[in-house]
Amino acid sequence: MIRTVAETGSTNADILSLALTGAGEGLWLRAERQTAGKGRQGRAWVSPAGNLYISTLVRVRPTDPSPATLALLSAVALEEAVRAFGVSPMLKWPNDLLVGGAKLSGILLERAGDAIAVGIGVNLAAAPDGLDRAATSLAAQGVTVAPDIFAEVLAESFGRWLERWRGEGMYPVRERWLARAHPEGTALTARLSDGSSFDGLFGGLDSSGAMILRLADGTTRVIHAGDVFLL
Repeated sequence: MIRTVAETGSTNADILSLALTGAGEGLWLRAERQTAGKGRQGRAWVSPAGNLYISTLVRVRPTDPSPATLALLSAVALEEAVRAFGVSPMLKWPNDLLVGGAKLSGILLERAGDAIAVGIGVNLAAAPDGLDRAATSLAAQGVTVAPDIFAEVLAESFGRWLERWRGEGMYPVRERWLARAHPEGTALTARLSDGSSFDGLFGGLDSSGAMILRLADGTTRVIHAGDVFLL
């Protein structure tokens, strides 16, 4: 079920509040506008009208794969939804969608107990200016789609991939992610939360979904969290 509100601070915050009052998995909340949206590492998320701002609730179970891998699952589901409208984005670790090197969307996971809010923002009508990286929109690619229509396609895709993740494990998600991402050997910079950065070549994903970076000295580094930029 997708609930829609005209405006809210953050759909992720609202989803987690609803989870505390007993909301079940599968609830989706879409806002036409957010006033306190945020991206990864606390960055502000600009929310002009016409774009998609939506969150869903996942209740993690003891038998589930690592909850952290929901980041890759979300990216795979979103890529599939975008592709349904005739645009073929490229995935960049862990869950960015790029079109022509420009960022199309953002995904943020937040957790409270067994509840995980999966927040997804997609530039449908407009892309923000003044970011530290190029951004684009579906409208800039010649595609016009209303947020409510896109949300329905996304919810269906996410539900199917969540079922596979639970039933088959991480393997199909990892394989699909790799098939839609930049190829092995792509030059990348990984910036970690402690301020350090590493240049290297993309070496794929390990079984947990962490990124393998091949360094110039022949060693490899496994990246579990950080920002990644194409060189």
